[in-house]
Amino acid sequence: MRKTIKTIIYEILETSDSSNLYSLADDVVITCLILINVAAFIASTSPRLSPEHTSLLANIEIVSSLVFTIEYILRLWVSTVDRRYSHPLWGRLKYALTPLSLIDLISILPFYFLLLFPSLNFVNLIRVLRLLRLLKMSRYSESVRTLGAVLYAKKEELIATAFAVFILLIFASSIMYFVEYEAHPKAFGSIPDAMWWGVVTLTTVGYGDIYPITPLGKLLGAMLAFLGIGIFALPAGIIAGGFSEELQKRKQEKRAENLEEFANCQSVKMGAEIEATFEEKQKAIALHVESSSALMKMCVQMAKQKLGSEFKNEQILRDLAIHLYNEAVRKFEL
Repeated sequence: MRKTIKTIIYEILETSDSSNLYSLADDVVITCLILINVAAFIASTSPRLSPEHTSLLANIEIVSSLVFTIEYILRLWVSTVDRRYSHPLWGRLKYALTPLSLIDLISILPFYFLLLFPSLNFVNLIRVLRLLRLLKMSRYSESVRTLGAVLYAKKEELIATAFAVFILLIFASSIMYFVEYEAHPKAFGSIPDAMWWGVVTLTTVGYGDIYPITPLGKLLGAMLAFLGIGIFALPAGIIAGGFSEELQKRKQEKRAENLEEFANCQSVKMGAEIEATFEEKQKAIALHVESSSALMKMCVQMAKQKLGSEFKNEQILRDLAIHLYNEAVRKFEL
């Protein structure tokens, strides 16, 4: 009985099956609770909150943290249903080290740290870890899972693009430092200062707090701005292409599933038709055998009645009965 309950809870928590009412309710409740909790965290930073609102937001945090804690404990308990984590101790430890499980743990730790050490300043800083609860939605949101799959599939291209941007930033900032240092030492006092200018220029944000003033520096800045437009368009194109490939892949998988389901239905239907045809043939054969045996019996009786006194040989009477049967069948077919 215990294993049955564990399996049921595992299916509710670990599978997002819309056909399962309990699993669907779990997805909706947890997703809404995550959104409410994050909204409460954002609202709690407002200085214009009344004491009633502050108390309400605190209660939301307490309730949501307790629910997330219970969910985390249940996930650890039922993780042994999965064969990958079947060991009672090491399996659960292995499951606890998975990315999503770590996110679940880290997102609830600030609540308990604040309870245990409310006076420590650094504890207030780690409250921002509550925002990691947004990543929990990857369990329930198809769009978030799709984004994760795209980023994972295109990680090599994205890393190569980031590496190219990093190299360009180092070269451009170093050159700009040596070009602008003497004319503008406050803005370009070091290469790290120039790197801030390089980041702002490459991303085409242009805050205007640091800018070159020499003709050569302005020329380099203009060139870097044009390069930034092209380079930062690469990740967008890579991600857009990845989304297109992922959606096409999922469409093909769905089409394959539909074809497999259709083939299974057709196979079942054909099997039923074959079985029905076989039963009909059996009935027809049985009816034919029954009618033929009755006709043969009648022919034998007629041969004995008409010619039994003249022919004492049973073989001759049997041959005559077969002849009468064949003649009757031939006339019936005509």
